[in-house]
Amino acid sequence: MTPELQKYYEDRFSMMGSDGWKDLVEDIDTMIASLNNISVIHDEQSLQFKKGERSILAWLKTLRQVSEGADEDLNERNV
Repeated sequence: MTPELQKYYEDRFSMMGSDGWKDLVEDIDTMIASLNNISVIHDEQSLQFKKGERSILAWLKTLRQVSEGADEDLNERNV
């Protein structure tokens, strides 16, 4: 792994280990739960918007696991 890429992952994992990140993940869980209520969706445009919101929140929620997997993969390949 290049030094730049290694620093990228070190910085990312440092951020994800902070109390602020833990608070963000809790907020994300709350937001995802509120988006699961489809009874408030009145039209297709609102549905598509909520799908987009949920997609972004899911990406953020899994960012740590995805980053860890990518880091492990890169280390195994010695990229």
